[in-house]
Amino acid sequence: MTTLFVLDVEDFRPLAEVASKDPDTTIRRRGPYLEVEAPGEIRIERGATGCRNAVWYSSVAAVEGGRVARWDKVELVVEPATGDGP
Repeated sequence: MTTLFVLDVEDFRPLAEVASKDPDTTIRRRGPYLEVEAPGEIRIERGATGCRNAVWYSSVAAVEGGRVARWDKVELVVEPATGDGP
């Protein structure tokens, strides 16, 4: 499983909301975080979140079972870990 953690605060909740539109993605609250989990890739379009630059680029708290493959002004993509490296 690929897991993305974002702090459960108003500014970052839109990321989880957008990710939850994928039927394979589940959202859970884990302590002060929202855990966004998918069996494969997690893809979040920035435009759909309405996040400003400062919010967008500070939204990721942690990733488990994957790595950030793309995080630019268009989208955030977290790919599953392949086991080939750190």
